[in-house]
Amino acid sequence: MNDKARILIVEDDADLREAVSDTLEVKGISFRVAEDGESALRSLHQAPAALVVTDVNMPGMDGYALMQEVHQQFPGTPVALMTAYGTIERAVEAMHAGAVDYLVKPFASEALVTLVQRYAGGRPAGKATAQPIAEDVSSRELLALAARVAATPSTVLISGESGTGKEVLARYIHDVSPRAGGPFVAINCAAIPENMLEATLFGHEKGAFTGAYNSAPGKFELADGGTLLLDEVSEMDISLQAKLLRVLQEREVERVGARKPVAVDVRVIATTNRELRGEVEAGRFREDLFYRLSVFPLAWRSLRDRTADILPLARRLVRMHAEKMGLPVPDISPVSEDLLLAHHWPGNVRELDNAVQRALILAGSATIEPEHLRIEGSTAEPAPAMNELVSGELEHKLRDREFTLIVDAIRDERGSRKQAAERLGLSPRTLRYKIQRFREEGLDIDSALQTA
Repeated sequence: MNDKARILIVEDDADLREAVSDTLEVKGISFRVAEDGESALRSLHQAPAALVVTDVNMPGMDGYALMQEVHQQFPGTPVALMTAYGTIERAVEAMHAGAVDYLVKPFASEALVTLVQRYAGGRPAGKATAQPIAEDVSSRELLALAARVAATPSTVLISGESGTGKEVLARYIHDVSPRAGGPFVAINCAAIPENMLEATLFGHEKGAFTGAYNSAPGKFELADGGTLLLDEVSEMDISLQAKLLRVLQEREVERVGARKPVAVDVRVIATTNRELRGEVEAGRFREDLFYRLSVFPLAWRSLRDRTADILPLARRLVRMHAEKMGLPVPDISPVSEDLLLAHHWPGNVRELDNAVQRALILAGSATIEPEHLRIEGSTAEPAPAMNELVSGELEHKLRDREFTLIVDAIRDERGSRKQAAERLGLSPRTLRYKIQRFREEGLDIDSALQTA
């Protein structure tokens, strides 16, 4: 791992800070430390980091507040949390708010190294590649295609519903490719404000814009020699798509505010939860960029359409999260397995992952039963109190009303989401998040517009 992939460790406990430092130093991983949230932000202003690993409980600014500040001031920088067992549930909530992962204290040194390698590029020497679960026939066929394209330099476009595991497949392609020794860098195009996405992708020079106190490389430079994942590329503004196309064609980037381009050697994998041909026809995505990205298209099917993967996935997730929490790996009861197989999984693997984490928090080391999974719509869920029923009904009505308002605004603006956002008094980024949230809950804006 080179100096462009520095890790920032934020820990107020001097002994633990020293132990973490020793672990990373032995592995030859470039890092720096900060003893609190305020000094961590100052360090990031001086130089970017490929990953921030922060303690949760710290005096002053705690790890959750630091994570929010990092996301606002340094969009695209991943944050992982170190937490005590008693606060695991809140750490899981923090992952939903943007944390990429968490470690439960006390954690093994190898767990830290694996986390760093996973989110800051590269792979520990001699470590086996984690193969995606592929028990279903369609999954096995897709994985075989992925392995074949991995051996080539081709650009790959992975499509599929939200939460199907598109990034997992992208990481697998990187890990079995000739670029496995290089960095794997991911950026969520939907999570970065439009006015910051260009600088995040291509880098910027000092003074290029307000707040650019230092020069910084972009994701393309950080991924040099490896793989860059453009997650949800369909959310990228069409004006920026032209600049991306040029980078893919010329194999060089020009930082914001710079005069000379920088050559890069990067394999690009893009993902989308939209039907890109439809986006091209609607004028929201460049046709030339579509063909440049979809040299080799792969489509992850929804979890409900590959049921043979459900139980193996659940077992792997149980094992993974139990190890993080320092728990014995519990069994899944037969009736719980039946429940997992019967559920429709509108949120796909992400929803399954959430269910497993809830179950481990509730069950501990005991066998996982249906009441621990708390799957929405399951008859095994405990009956809610009357105020919970009223609250839930109100929440659904508000959600449905908000969905209707957004559909009407987009239709009135003839499909322009930017103008619809202005009409609704929202930023385009906030509108994208709301649409993404609706999709994960089984409400598809595009389908509603077609039937409206």
